[in-house]
Amino acid sequence: MRTIFLIGFMGCGKTTVSLELGSKLKLPVIDSDQLVEEREHKKIRDIFSGSGEEYFRRAETLALKETAGKPAVVSCGGGAVLREENVEIMKREGTVIWLTATPQTILERCSKSNDRPILNGHMNVEYIEGLMRERERHYRAAADLAVETDGKTAGAIAEEIVNWVKR
Repeated sequence: MRTIFLIGFMGCGKTTVSLELGSKLKLPVIDSDQLVEEREHKKIRDIFSGSGEEYFRRAETLALKETAGKPAVVSCGGGAVLREENVEIMKREGTVIWLTATPQTILERCSKSNDRPILNGHMNVEYIEGLMRERERHYRAAADLAVETDGKTAGAIAEEIVNWVKR
């Protein structure tokens, strides 16, 4: 089994779905953001505020390089697809699944979190919608499969992915 990379906007369910998917496929689950935090000994928000987004994106690329090619489910950061190098790694080494959700769903899922540095100070549907629109072409270009998450349980989403992967 190749690496399964879950991509999508923050709050679309990558972390939750990765746990279900890993369980169903009996694969280890790796969260690329968590891997970066462990390596840097800092929270993502602190990396952004202290070292900047570009520094974080380089650390994210190193995490993807480490996970690529391993039989695992990898939950990627929402902006991982913004670097062409990351997309090349994911496409070459695995299957890329794009999880989608509406801007309203994203707002509902993220509104109580301070751990979303890109959204801090911009917690509204209009901002989220604009950012999603900017990133959509990157997600679309990277994805082997797109799966809507609105109104579905993590188990149902994982089952949909399992059925597609095992076809």
